[in-house]
Amino acid sequence: MSGPSADRPSRHRLLLLVPVMVFAALASLFLVRLFAGDPSRIPSALIGRPAPQLDLPPLAGLAVDGRPVPGLSPGAFAGRVTLVNVWASWCAPCREEHPLLMALARDPRLAVVGINYKDSPDNARRFLGQYGLPFAAVGVDPTGRAAIDWGVYGVPESFLVAPDGTIARKFVGPLTPESVKDVLLPLVATLSAAPPAR
Repeated sequence: MSGPSADRPSRHRLLLLVPVMVFAALASLFLVRLFAGDPSRIPSALIGRPAPQLDLPPLAGLAVDGRPVPGLSPGAFAGRVTLVNVWASWCAPCREEHPLLMALARDPRLAVVGINYKDSPDNARRFLGQYGLPFAAVGVDPTGRAAIDWGVYGVPESFLVAPDGTIARKFVGPLTPESVKDVLLPLVATLSAAPPAR
């Protein structure tokens, strides 16, 4: 039998298949993104370019042995490998990566500096008082303007800056023991051994 009543069951079946097909497509996309490699490896247009030349004020009241910790200036990158870490006291992953920053701060080949992102000075000082101060300098970015110039997607993010002041690598998300051991430290060794640019 043909006609409108015969078409109804086939249309009904087609309508039932649409949600299943949409779900299958979304699940496939999710799996491809999950297994497509390192999710922290988001390309940055700044790789190979000079680090942003920004003067950021120091975190008010932050001192070591009675001496104020300086803010962040372009001179912080001159002549040595520098890790710039963008962090905030309200950021849970920042707490996870902090012990790694403390360990990296003890590496004589590397200067570790911080950009405190959209944070209150009291909370930022309390965070560093509780977890330790790995930073040789801390620049304050209360509006997020400096983070935009650095191409930050969210906190935490870190940038490895070569002795010539160019950005060598960007790390999106918290540093992990694996990313430090397999990527960051080999790059620090390479950049530390490279002759200075003329």
